[in-house]
Amino acid sequence: MKKIFFIAAAAAVLSAVISGGIGRAFAAGPEAKAVFVIAEKDFQDDELAKPLRMLKNSGVGVTVASTTLKQVSGMNGLIVKPHMLLKDVRAADFDAVVFIGGSGSVQYIDDPVAHKLIYDAFVAKKVIGAICLAPMILARAGVLKYKRATVYPSEAENFKACGVHYTANPVEIYGNIVTANGPAAAGEFGSALLTLLKGGNT
Repeated sequence: MKKIFFIAAAAAVLSAVISGGIGRAFAAGPEAKAVFVIAEKDFQDDELAKPLRMLKNSGVGVTVASTTLKQVSGMNGLIVKPHMLLKDVRAADFDAVVFIGGSGSVQYIDDPVAHKLIYDAFVAKKVIGAICLAPMILARAGVLKYKRATVYPSEAENFKACGVHYTANPVEIYGNIVTANGPAAAGEFGSALLTLLKGGNT
């Protein structure tokens, strides 16, 4: 019963965040926009909800994209209805392109549509983010070669095979790219995205 209540409460909070019903703390930039890409099933709930809430609270417009417009279920039961299809996302329309992890995110590891979006965002010097398993999508897209980055530990060797300097840190910022290693780092991941959207880097 408690689990059902928690899931319902989390869904209500995320719905309010997506619709702009939670107050803003500060503006990350004039009408900054981010797109969060989730799998069509089994995205990681906290990895979406925490950074999304942080960005929305800071004045960033957030769009959720996937390969379906039907309701999508997270690994822990969070239900989200994407705003747009991945194939319709254009990097030029956003200041940040973020891939959310979870077991379902492997659908994008070798997806040419996802890779093109990432490459276009990279060339345009947009903020690029990925968390949990999703940094492997960036690695396969070729934008992490010779760069410091992190990923869910199970993918460390595959990461290195793509020429990435794997750090094993919870969160890693390299230029305009931020990667994180899992749900425990979701809050720090959101903070790092905001740092980059505000023009900071390390």
